[in-house]
Amino acid sequence: MTTAAGGSSVSTPWLVVGLGNPGPGYAGNRHNVGQRVLDELARRTGATFTTHRSRALVADVRVGMLAGGVPGPRAVLAKPTSYMNVSGGPVVGLATYLGLPADRVLVVHDELDLPFATVRLKAGGGEGGHNGLRSISQALGSRDYLRVRIGVGRPPGRMDPADYVLKDFAVGERADLPWLVDAAADAVEMVVVSGLLAAQQRFHAPA
Repeated sequence: MTTAAGGSSVSTPWLVVGLGNPGPGYAGNRHNVGQRVLDELARRTGATFTTHRSRALVADVRVGMLAGGVPGPRAVLAKPTSYMNVSGGPVVGLATYLGLPADRVLVVHDELDLPFATVRLKAGGGEGGHNGLRSISQALGSRDYLRVRIGVGRPPGRMDPADYVLKDFAVGERADLPWLVDAAADAVEMVVVSGLLAAQQRFHAPA
């Protein structure tokens, strides 16, 4: 049977996690761009998020399309309702509930080390100072989960990175934000449908 990155069967569902902080006060922050991507994926599939006991809002969907217009693989979209630095609890709770290994978890998150409006994908690796990723790695006991990294750029001057990610996108960035969210949602779909390598070949190709 065809397998995806990490060797998991395509019949196994995916857990797609969008990182952010809860509440309307954080919704426009750079740190919450991962949750915006999940909102876009839910919109594409006509899904509605509901509350799960794992402390997350979840939507059970089919992502993308296979040949012949057949709906793509099953994925559970999840937006933790905990704060970013304790995202690991909801993620491991859902992964355990669904019986999924770490390599079937795909985390969508902001990335300071990438220029704004850049989308990159990887499996495993470090957390780069990202508290949400650190919490997930600790809770799962593994760094082998997949990531869709959304570039938000470095803070200007001497601004503390922790303050920068908790600010809304600048006016000049907002015009490109819909495109960026759309591209990241496309990246999630391609990982789920075609695998990590194919998605990297597309999204890492020179412009």
